[in-house]
Amino acid sequence: MEHDHLDEGRCATCWTWDPLAATRTDDDPPLDVMTTGQLFFDLIFAGLPRLPLPGEELYSTGMGSCPGGIANMATAAARLGLRTGLAAGFGDDAYADWMWSVLSRDENIDLSASRRFDNFHSAITVSMAFSGDRAMVTHAHDLPEPMDDALISAPGSRAATIDLKRVVPSWRTLRDRGTLLFADLGFDETGKWDTADLAPLQYCHAFTPNAVEAMAYTRTSRPTDAVRKLAGMVPLAVVTDGVGGSFAIDNTTGEEAYCPAVAVEAIDATGAGDVFAASMILGTLASWPLDVRLRFASLSASLAVRQFGGSLAAPGWGDIADWWRDVSGRSEAGDLQAAYIARDYGFLGDLIPRHAVHGVRRAEGTFAVASHLD
Repeated sequence: MEHDHLDEGRCATCWTWDPLAATRTDDDPPLDVMTTGQLFFDLIFAGLPRLPLPGEELYSTGMGSCPGGIANMATAAARLGLRTGLAAGFGDDAYADWMWSVLSRDENIDLSASRRFDNFHSAITVSMAFSGDRAMVTHAHDLPEPMDDALISAPGSRAATIDLKRVVPSWRTLRDRGTLLFADLGFDETGKWDTADLAPLQYCHAFTPNAVEAMAYTRTSRPTDAVRKLAGMVPLAVVTDGVGGSFAIDNTTGEEAYCPAVAVEAIDATGAGDVFAASMILGTLASWPLDVRLRFASLSASLAVRQFGGSLAAPGWGDIADWWRDVSGRSEAGDLQAAYIARDYGFLGDLIPRHAVHGVRRAEGTFAVASHLD
């Protein structure tokens, strides 16, 4: 649970934080970002020494339940203060009831573009985290009806997230409306890595693959070469390389940047890429320098992997403020390593809220309904 961040002379009852408040205008659409994709109910087992052998039963040291899939991105964006919408299909079971409540009530995500389907059960994923990696088992069915037109009828947004594997005509409409499209693609299980899959980037503002995906699609052997090739296809190209850091080129500003990863003790990497992408969306909408965007996104993703649970591991502004206070304190006490980190992340002093903000919910081993509201 993140802690309140208090500052003398400021309102101690202002619990929300809007990092875009200074740049908002009356002409802005109602939402900052619209997310769309498949929703899952995730069960995460953490602290396993390894995967169980056939016929073997292992006990985990931790367990959590949380909304998963596209909920990872939506929750990450909402916790960073973006006015976030979600267009997804929900079932009519208890899992769906709980996820709808968590996302709409706890995370303040606009679900007006989402649908509930009768006699349809939620997709379920069991994730097993071990030795810094994870393995998953999923059971899911296609939605009774496609939601391809959901983005067209959804509330307007300044940005939207899309999956290049599901090309729909609405993307061009959104682009023509001025919506910035942030694309992802994911691992190609066929092993073909067909460059034709990247054709829809013509509609997009940004593409944020990981290094494995980026190098495979661009036929390169280094992330730096991959990001340069991708920069010829899309205005903002970002390649993430885990502990190797992240690389980006923004053609709209002429900036190039590299950011080393923030060292943390990782528990569960589920959703870290979504946290990174949500942070890049925030930084882009806020017109932060590319170096600041990368560092902020790297930090946010690193804070997420310290928790298990995908969507509910995403950091809030209190988590970020707590981290900055800790680094600043150690730097002032003479910790040389902390001093270097404080130098690189000094921009946080102007970004973090200076009043109390709500704590965020973490994944729990059961359907906890209100225990986080004390």
